[in-house]
Amino acid sequence: MTFSAQDDGPVQGPAGATAALVLSDGSVLWGHGLGAVAEAGGEVVFNTAMTGYQEVMTDPSYAGQIITFTFPHIGNVGTNDEDIESLTPAARGCILRAEITEPSNWRATRHFSDWLASHGLVGLAGLDTRRLTRRIREVGAPNGVLAHRPDGLFDLAALRAKAAGWPSLEGQDLAKEVTCGQTYTWDQTRWSLATGYGVQADPRFHVVAIDYGAKRNILRSLASHGCRVTIVPASTDFESIMAHEPDGVFLSNGPGDPAATGTYAVPVVRKLVESGKPVFGICLGHQILALALGASTYKMDTGHRGANHPVKDHTTGKVEITSQNHGFGVDRTSLPSGVVETHTSLFDGTVEGLAVEGKPVFSVQYHPEASPGPQDSQYLFARFMDLMTAAKP
Repeated sequence: MTFSAQDDGPVQGPAGATAALVLSDGSVLWGHGLGAVAEAGGEVVFNTAMTGYQEVMTDPSYAGQIITFTFPHIGNVGTNDEDIESLTPAARGCILRAEITEPSNWRATRHFSDWLASHGLVGLAGLDTRRLTRRIREVGAPNGVLAHRPDGLFDLAALRAKAAGWPSLEGQDLAKEVTCGQTYTWDQTRWSLATGYGVQADPRFHVVAIDYGAKRNILRSLASHGCRVTIVPASTDFESIMAHEPDGVFLSNGPGDPAATGTYAVPVVRKLVESGKPVFGICLGHQILALALGASTYKMDTGHRGANHPVKDHTTGKVEITSQNHGFGVDRTSLPSGVVETHTSLFDGTVEGLAVEGKPVFSVQYHPEASPGPQDSQYLFARFMDLMTAAKP
């Protein structure tokens, strides 16, 4: 890998280079191309998880982003049709340290590079991901363009212009790009080694999930805890949600700036809180709930993306290891009276959970449904069930 900001116009990359990452400051990082022969722009971020790369690539919360995996062995267990969080990946591409070896897992059905290509996703391998990660940590997540050309010939001037002109995620409502097009129902439960995915045949609760970019494993977790789930588009109004007669309402994860999505989501969530219905939010849903309660959000320099983030639950005093993926946070100083911080990051002290005093309303910034893990936080779904039980007449 080399960093360069000198060459302009169509140039041949270094020997063997068939992919380039061009950052918004003009730097060029070379590597070997994977997946689709194409170009993709986005915010360049890093994820520190050691497992679950297919789930990461299909997480709708990564819309508009190019993912740098810090763990070196990505793709070595191949891909399959089960370990996905959405049918259509929202991530723009990925960056890897090592070349992908042949799949070595009994569940694998396809090579990771072939899987990327089938979804039109660009990949780059052979890059010093630790060096790139340190750069992101020092100066923040840059925008960039990832290009794959088997002939190794790149128009760097054009790529630099695209990278410099790529819009910031701040101010972007990306939920509208990944939300469902129409209402649908869900009864699939979590995967197990013995049976695969199951079906919830005897639900105790009916939950309406507002889809800002919902991960499938959240829906599976709700079903596994006894819920029949109705998923509605992000722009669904309060009256339509209540017409489903839910026992509780779930606010999903999703990508982009919560303040932008909040222009239409916040008034609906505010009415839901006022209705007295149990409400549970995760990730973007947590941020939108905070906005509806009168707090504010902000863009983080690098965000939290990984599966090893320690969080303290102030209601129990316990520390849990969590999976996280967010680039925006809730401003603690803006929390109004009656809104309690329930969880805090032990990495940087940021807000990781909220609850409303006297109301069955709470949220967390991280992902209790994490697949393949960790699973320390599954208790939060049980808390939601308890709230719905208490609210039933």
